[in-house]
Amino acid sequence: MSLRHVHNGDAIYAAVRIVNDGSVPHADDNEVFAEVGTMGMLINTGHLEENPNEELFLVSFQLPSGELGPPVTCLEHELSTTPPVPHVKV
Repeated sequence: MSLRHVHNGDAIYAAVRIVNDGSVPHADDNEVFAEVGTMGMLINTGHLEENPNEELFLVSFQLPSGELGPPVTCLEHELSTTPPVPHVKV
């Protein structure tokens, strides 16, 4: 799913568990920023100079308190524009 149509301020969802890889200051290594389905707000997009074809997404995910957490950089495959659909066992 392409995220090329999203804009700053849009709602976005974690498609995977988002964990600190050590690159977010003032957060513990392996701290969980978002579980699958957690809503966040897109702050900005960009790319690394070394790889201009891979877009990066700066997102603040909603905390259990309802406030937004620290901004974290995510890759496109880690995000979704729609919340996940719960699996129903029959």
